Amino acid sequence: MSELSVNHLLGIKYITKEDIELIFETADQFKEVINRPIKKVPSLRDITIANLFFENSTRTRLSFELAEKRLSADVINFSASSSSVKKGETLVDTVNNILSMKVDIVVMRHPNPGAGIFLSKHVDASIVNAGDGAHEHPTQALLDCYSIRERLGSVAGKNVIIVGDILHSRVALSNIYALQTLGANVKVCGPKSLIPKYIHKLGVGVETNLRAALQWCDVANMLRVQNERMDISYFPSTREYTQQYGVTKSLLDSLDKEVIIMHPGPINRGVEITSDVADSKQAIILNQVENGVAIRMAVIYLLASKIKRDDSN
Repeated sequence: MSELSVNHLLGIKYITKEDIELIFETADQFKEVINRPIKKVPSLRDITIANLFFENSTRTRLSFELAEKRLSADVINFSASSSSVKKGETLVDTVNNILSMKVDIVVMRHPNPGAGIFLSKHVDASIVNAGDGAHEHPTQALLDCYSIRERLGSVAGKNVIIVGDILHSRVALSNIYALQTLGANVKVCGPKSLIPKYIHKLGVGVETNLRAALQWCDVANMLRVQNERMDISYFPSTREYTQQYGVTKSLLDSLDKEVIIMHPGPINRGVEITSDVADSKQAIILNQVENGVAIRMAVIYLLASKIKRDDSN
């Protein structure tokens, strides 16, 4: 059996095309499991996983938790908002306390970019980055690319536009890395104030006109505006943003092609996409949610397989 080239999933930047393909093949098998009447497999009965969320998250946390339970792992949930971290405990102390409970894998979301990388150098467990600040969110990018592959047959050669708040988005950066690794053409679209200055260095085109962007692409990944990460106003008003960068059903219907609509959630209905777009046949938003569980099962299973192999040697 092939194995991952890494012991942690810290970001798409650190994994290979072969790693991504292995994760996808493994997710294919787990997708079959999820659709059975009995949705559990005993694969990770001897593995303990701690979910550390230093930032609020409902969907990602639930998706990881479900993936872990489907694999029969023992799961510890740790919410930093109600923990000793508020009393000033350091990240390493917190994790070492959890590791003393014999934890094998730590799934962590943290507001600081690079928190997962820092942790991986200081603790003896596999780290899965569930989002670090505005840096990366690797499992989201994997499930997004997996969903494109499922709908369109492959990612290679496809035109993908990422629309919205690119500047504050960890989803955008991880998606750019993953899509390019798999051979897609990537552009970003949004107000100039929400496009990072370094974007051209990533080999990504910029399109400021939404209609032109949709006419170019096969897939549009719609990001929400991350108001909670903004300390200043980046555009005049939500209404003006929606007029320029919101996708409506009439706009999609006026194109001479079908564009697949994606969204990492949570959706601000009526801002970046209207309800009739979110609920249309062109949207694969619910497929993304389902695929998120299969992808996270695959990542955890493959990392745990390496731990088990190391333990047996």
